Amino acid sequence: MTKVVVVKSCKQESRDTVTISFDWEVNAVPGQFIMVWVPGVDEVPMSLSSIGTEKSITVRRVGEASSALHALRSGDKIGVRGPYGNGFKINGMRTLVIGGGVGIAPLMPLLRTMYADVAICARTADELMFVEEASRYSDVVRVATDDGSKGFHGNAVQLAETMMASDFYEQVIACGPEIMLYHLWELCERTGITCQMSLERYMKCAVGLCGSCMLGRERVCVDGPVFTGETLRLLHEFGHSRLDEAGRSVTL
Repeated sequence: MTKVVVVKSCKQESRDTVTISFDWEVNAVPGQFIMVWVPGVDEVPMSLSSIGTEKSITVRRVGEASSALHALRSGDKIGVRGPYGNGFKINGMRTLVIGGGVGIAPLMPLLRTMYADVAICARTADELMFVEEASRYSDVVRVATDDGSKGFHGNAVQLAETMMASDFYEQVIACGPEIMLYHLWELCERTGITCQMSLERYMKCAVGLCGSCMLGRERVCVDGPVFTGETLRLLHEFGHSRLDEAGRSVTL
């Protein structure tokens, strides 16, 4: 059932990304997502970037629905339903958390509940976000930019490999572009490190009925969005293809 909520605040996180906060008393775990209805525009899936009584979504401007969300102001109303899917499994493993671009946002609820080293990566310095907040929860927060404008000059996988070479990790938890996640998964496979990764697919129903988010035999909306490395090993479409709005397989 869709719940209408009132926007409390809209915070600019980077040049093209905002965090929208609202009160909503439902239980959620790190890594789950919700469906957000923008009246007169569309309903779209959004990961939760905070999961307390005050919830938030962090939105990068990429199309009509995200542009409409960017236009919201305090006091405006949106519809929400959920939360949906399986989140991250919190355990006592020595963990490296890696966020690529806006993928750091759904990792923030996790960082608020466990200790981990953190890598935050983006294409350029003005796309980095949540670095200061992550530093409140972890003593080790490293940033990387593809163009070298801040921090490590390189991508998320290269930074992860560097951090793994200088420290001991039992687990990687990551969210970001799927190509990044695929090569990060390959790195974990080579090094024997357990991983959990949050994937994104085109979603319509969010409850496992429509099949628009199929990844091999898995429905990302109910079987994911977080998958273990062992499961990803069996999903040959991971890192290679996805279904579009019409259900056609397209290359990533």
